[in-house]
Amino acid sequence: MSLVSQQAKRWYWQRISAMVLAICVMVHIAVMIYAVRGGLTAAEILGRTHGSIWVGLFYGVFVVACAVHVPIGLAKIAEEWLHWRQSAANIAANVFGAAILFMGLRAVYALVAS
Repeated sequence: MSLVSQQAKRWYWQRISAMVLAICVMVHIAVMIYAVRGGLTAAEILGRTHGSIWVGLFYGVFVVACAVHVPIGLAKIAEEWLHWRQSAANIAANVFGAAILFMGLRAVYALVAS
């Protein structure tokens, strides 16, 4: 695969994940404002999310979008600002993305299952 083709795919994935993130952030903030204005405590919110497949799916999508979006930007920053080689930047960014995915999905599991 050519370099231009790889860069174009990364560009598209970052834009698509940004659109998903924008929606997720707006929904998250709206729900938090609604919950707080309704007088719910953190314990009550956690009680309501326990066992909810919809909450798990929503935040799972949120985490996956972050795990796609962030490494692409970090790799570009490492290349342009830190003058890393593209391969080294991609490896480091992908490790960071895997960490986001692991920790985020673990948090979603804790929110919904525990």
